[in-house]
This record gives sequence, C-alpha cells and structure tokens, in this order.
Amino acid sequence: MRTWITLLLLPALWLNGRGYGQHSGNDRIEQVIILHTNDMHSKIDNMAKLAYLADSLRARFPNVWLVSSGDNFTGNPVVDMIADPGYPMIDLMNRCGFMISALGNHEFDMGQESLNKRISQAVFPFICCNLDVSGATLKPLQPWILLKTKSGLEIPFLGIIQLDENGLPSSHPSKMAGIKFYDGISKAAEFTQLKDQYGMLIGLTHLGVEDDVNLAHAHPQFDLILGGHSHTLIEKPMVENGVTILQAGSNLRYVGKTTLDIRNGKIIRINDTLIALNSLKNENPGIRKRIDIYNKNEEFAKVVGSASRPLEGVDEIGSLMADAVRETCKTDIAVQNRGGIRLQSISAGDITLKDIYKLDPFNNPVTVFQLTPDEIRSLLCYGYKLEKGIDLQVSGMIYRIKDNGRFQCDSAEITGPDGKPLDPSRKYSVAMSNYIGVTYKFDHTLPGIDDRYTTAECLIQYLRNHPDINYQGVKRATVAH
Repeated sequence: MRTWITLLLLPALWLNGRGYGQHSGNDRIEQVIILHTNDMHSKIDNMAKLAYLADSLRARFPNVWLVSSGDNFTGNPVVDMIADPGYPMIDLMNRCGFMISALGNHEFDMGQESLNKRISQAVFPFICCNLDVSGATLKPLQPWILLKTKSGLEIPFLGIIQLDENGLPSSHPSKMAGIKFYDGISKAAEFTQLKDQYGMLIGLTHLGVEDDVNLAHAHPQFDLILGGHSHTLIEKPMVENGVTILQAGSNLRYVGKTTLDIRNGKIIRINDTLIALNSLKNENPGIRKRIDIYNKNEEFAKVVGSASRPLEGVDEIGSLMADAVRETCKTDIAVQNRGGIRLQSISAGDITLKDIYKLDPFNNPVTVFQLTPDEIRSLLCYGYKLEKGIDLQVSGMIYRIKDNGRFQCDSAEITGPDGKPLDPSRKYSVAMSNYIGVTYKFDHTLPGIDDRYTTAECLIQYLRNHPDINYQGVKRATVAH
C-alpha cells in the first residue's frame, strides 16, 4: 500500500539563511537542497527561470545541487533538429549549473556518436549502472558519483535506466548497437554497499514510478529516489518501504525542491516542494538571451499547412499522422503508435515546420510490411497489451478490440473504411515507423522494406497536399469489454 506524507522543516534550519540548525559538535544538522528535474525533453523556455531559482538559493544556502533524472533531449526542434543536435540543451544545463544527469532512454535518440559529443561538452557527468559499453561506440559512463557538501560530507548518487520487454531502453534499437543492458533493480544490488560506506544513498533513476516502487522494496538502503521516465507529478513525497520517491512531471513545467536534513552522516528528514516554473516572475537574463538565440530559427517558422478546426487527443492527431504515411507511401493501411505522438493538441490555423517536429521528433523512416488480416490483428493486439489500452491509430481501416477485462486483447474486429471486413486471403501493404517494425512483436512472414520517407516527411508532404485539414471527431479504434 502506498503512503503519502508531508514532512515539515524544522524552523531552526532556516536561521540566518545558513542551512544549519542550532546544534554543536557531531550533533549539528547540515542541510542540502536538491533541485531535481526529469524528462525535460528539450523544453528550454523555462531554463531562465530555473537558473534564477537556483542562483537565488545558492546565494542563501551553502549546499544547493541541481540534478536531472534523464530524458533531457527529444521534443523541441530548435534543440533536436539542428546540425549539432542536442547542443543547446547541454549549453543551457551547463549555464544553469547542473551537477549530474541520469541517462534516459531518449538520450540515445541522436545516436551514440552525438551522445558522446554531448557528454564531453557537459560540465557534469551522466551516470548509469546497468549498461556495458565495451562493445559499443558509446564511451564508458560512471555508475555512480559522489556530491560533497561544504563541510565535506559525501553523498553517493546511483544512476539506473529503464528497459522495455526487449531488454533495451525505449529508443530505436539501431541507436544502441553494441551496448549490453542489465535489469536495473537487480544491478542496483551491486551498489547498495555505498549506504554502508557513506551512510546515505540516493537513486537518480530513469525507471518510471512503478519500478521506482519496486526498487524501493528490493533495496531499502536507498534514502531517496529521484525518478523519471513516467512523467509523474508527485505532489507529496511518496514513501515506500521507508524510501522516499519523488518525480517532477515533465517538460520543465515543474522543478522539485528537496531539502535533506543530515545529522551524524545520516539523512534524518526529507522535505519536497514542487515549484511551478511558470509561476516565477524573475529570470536569469543571460540564460534568457541564449534561449532567445536558439528559438530564433526562421526555418522552423515556415508554414506547411493549416487546420480549420483544432485537433485534440491521440485519436484525431494519430489519424492525421497515419493518413499522411498511407497517402505519401501509397500503401493500403498505415499505423501510428501512441508513444510517437508527442503533442496532445494542434490549434486551428497555420501549422509550421516547428509544429511538425514537436509532434514527430524521432526522424524514423517508414517501413512497409505485407500482412494478412490475421497478422494485422496480431500487431493491433500487441499494441493493446503494450499500452494497456488502444495504442495504434490507423488509416485505411477501422478496428475494435475485444478486451477480456484484464487489458488483454481477446480479438480484434477489423474492417475497411467502407465497413466491410478485410479479405482473409489477401496480403495488405501496411506502413509504419521502423521503430514499430523493429520493436513490436507481431506475426509476419516477410521482413519489412524501408521506404524513402520518414514519418515527419510524410506529414509535411500530406499537409502541403491538403492545406486545410479537419479531423474533428475522427475515431478509428475502439474497445468492447
């Protein structure tokens, strides 16, 4: 059972802004403030506010540490879709004073060579304990690192990355060639002696909140887990098996301010406050200037189409994306996975190149398979199992999942747009991103063939051919319980 608690600071800790309580000798309380972010996804616009907050706290307190739980990249074309992808994010993180980052799955989206370059440019380390890069392009990472307080206390942070069912983080497998990954919760057992050695242990994880809970139950040696990946906004500290678990949402809308009270080398109290960055009025002017420079890219302002009505939710937006792939690649059917839809709404009016790359930042090529209706059904059911609900949005067909009541797909009823069942004796050309083709488990007798277009290029081409789109109320996938 999960327990939610709110822990209160001792008023004495704030006297004179020094971060120390009124104690003497070994009984003195030392205070550490950790500002933690996760899943920033290249969203740089609030960086100036984050920098101002960090600077203000550093001016008052001796131990203020800024850390990230990973997925710093993928989600903003002015960072991701440039000649040196990812550099603006590293530049701004350096200027803000980040001290550590966990390795997130989307750190791999730019490829290992680019990731090496980004890591070399960072003035802070990326940490991860559950990978082996001895056969890969990626250079070795430290599994853990110590941060030291002004008085000399050392606190170890252990980095852990999530794995999918295929044993890889959620990125395109080709981007992780040669890397061996290990179950993070099991691997953490090799580092729990850090608690005995230093008296404290913090997990900087990119596992998702469910696996953070599992980590806490497997290894109560952790005092604190600062998590990411699931984009969970934990508004009050979550305590599992005596371990505090925190996460600050996504896209740099919030930052967590965690205060540790330490006595005799042990963490005796943890307090966390979520700060909505948009609520802050002040900014660091130097960081704001850098953000404005990065945002001023006229190429991304080009209009590629327009929408006569807003598009809301994955059904409408996913249908647009699937239609774009099917028409551009001239196939019978196209599918679009939920995880590849990175916007939840598109406003009425002009649609720019920047909107396209925010919606689809992955640059994945299209792959075309020849599938029977039964093989298509296996693909739809796998997606349903994966997402515990409708995953794949479609074009050229309509489908209905029959759920057995346990988020499992008993069957899928498939028809064409005309309402007639697909021909069981025929193979249909089915287009999808090659991420789906490589990572999803579905029946097929022939390998897929890569098309010359990426999914984003399909969108651009489609919008230019259909300059005024309207997907209001479009819904092509349903569930029967």
